[in-house]
Formats: sequence, structure tokens, C-alpha cells
Amino acid sequence: MRIGLVTDSCCDLPRDFLNRHRIVILPITIQGNDGTFIDQRDPAATRDFYRRQAAQGVADFESQPYSAEQIKELFLSKLILEFDMVFCLTVMKSRSQIYNHATQAARAILTEYRPIREQANMMKPFVLRVFDSGSIFASQGLVVAEVARLISQDATCSEITKHIERLANTAQGFLMPANLGQLRHQARRKGDKSVGFLSYALGSALDIKPVIRAFQGETTPLSRVNGFAAGVDKLFSLAIEHIQRGLVAPTVCVSYGGDPAVVTDMLAYQRLKQAAKQHNVQLLLCEMSTTAGVNIGAGGVAIAFASETVAVLD
Repeated sequence: MRIGLVTDSCCDLPRDFLNRHRIVILPITIQGNDGTFIDQRDPAATRDFYRRQAAQGVADFESQPYSAEQIKELFLSKLILEFDMVFCLTVMKSRSQIYNHATQAARAILTEYRPIREQANMMKPFVLRVFDSGSIFASQGLVVAEVARLISQDATCSEITKHIERLANTAQGFLMPANLGQLRHQARRKGDKSVGFLSYALGSALDIKPVIRAFQGETTPLSRVNGFAAGVDKLFSLAIEHIQRGLVAPTVCVSYGGDPAVVTDMLAYQRLKQAAKQHNVQLLLCEMSTTAGVNIGAGGVAIAFASETVAVLD
């Protein structure tokens, strides 16, 4: 059976990984002060987006995911002929309409696919499973990377489904902005008062950064750290600790709001890389989704791993 994998551009994975595993991306369109950007996980375009964002400072952004009709068209025109089964894993539904759009599209796809496949002499049924990953950005990348790994190992559909369900409960993502200006600006535009003026002013003056956790379908503030570099060190040390304890899945994902070369030069990342190698864990580093960037600004860092132990940041 030819098994395909579809996700949206909130998913933080390197382009070479996406290409190698034939992972199909549902693009997200970003409307900003300087025009329109379509996020298709293109590394050069994404890095350029972050350079422009850093230069212009705080700005207004709106994001628009693929509609149900666009998803339906993608499947019926292409994917139902390329694959016999597709797993579609979306960003957590509490943060986006992509899951709802994909679910709505799936009903139409499964109703209309048969004549198209029969015309191409494909008589086997087409199967489509849509999952809310319960994750976002680096943690969504983790879930998708794990499904890709299982597909490459010829795992059964049942085995893949069970692993997705387990990861929905154990994948933990952590996101830290470099600058609070964009975070507060977007939060106010959306009516989110979690980043108030006083905490913003104090945070900016004292270089205190919030750490946001994505876990089991929700994003919540986890902690505050004093200084960006110190915060990155704590997050990477936390991942190392869980690698040494033993992970649910042999994958750790890291993303950065800009050129990932900035991260590879960090001593904390070098320690993480060494720990991953020692424990046979694949470490995936890439540009952060622009959907994350428009909400937290350029220069942010995200990391994700799956562990039975709920992580605590001291």
C-alpha cells in the first residue's frame, strides 16, 4: 500500500526531510504590512521573511489556511492517484481551523474519489485519516516526523495510528520569544490579555522571557526565564535530561525564527546534539514556521520531545 503524509506549514521540519519522505504541505498565507507571503516551508523564503520582519519591528499580520475546498481539490486532482492511503496531521485545532477544514474536505473526498481512481484503473479503495496532532510548530514536526519514520519502516496503518494517539498525549513543545513586542502586539489584536502591559514592560526592562508550552492540544505559559541565552540553555538542558531518561519517540525537533545556523553555533545546541547522538535520537533543526513568527516575532526558539514524564522547567 502506498501511504502518503500530509500536514500544514505550521509543522516545523527541514525541507530536505519533507522532500525525502514526500510529505505534502498545506500552505498558509500570511498577510502583512509589506504584502502577502505564502508559507510552503521554503527555507530561503522563510529566512528572508524573518529578516524583513526583524527590520520592520512590530507589525500587523493575518494568517489564512487552506480552505476545505482547496484541500479537496488537492486530493482529488493529485493525491488520490499518488497514494492509496493518506494520513493528514494538522496543527492543534484549538489554534487553527485547519483540522476542521481537513475534516470537512475528507467527507467530500471519500464520496467523490472513486470514479477518478477507476478512470486511472485503480480499483482499490482510497483511505484518508485526519488527525488533530494536538501539537504546534516544533512539536507538530515531531509527530509528523515520527509518522514518516514508521511509514519508511513499512509499519501497518494500525501501528501508525496507535503511535499518533500515544504522541498526542506525550509530545511536549516549548516556545520562547526573543522579543516580547510582537507577542504582546498580536495578543492584544486577538483580545488575548495573557501578556499584559505591566508584565510586558517589566519583561522588556529586565530581559525576562516567557516560556510557552504546547501540550495535549493546549498552549499555556509554563515559566519565565531571565535572559534569552539562559532560557535556551534551560530548554536544551531539559531536552537532554529527558533524552537520558528515555523518550517515547527517538526524535527531537528544534526550530528558530531565522537562519538555523544561529542555533548550530550555540554551545547548548552542541550539547544537545551530542546527547542525541549518544542515545540514537534523530535531531531535526529548521526554520520556525512563519505562523509562529508573526505571533512571537523573529529570533524565537522552539524545541519538542515526547516523554511519559511531564517536563518541569525550574
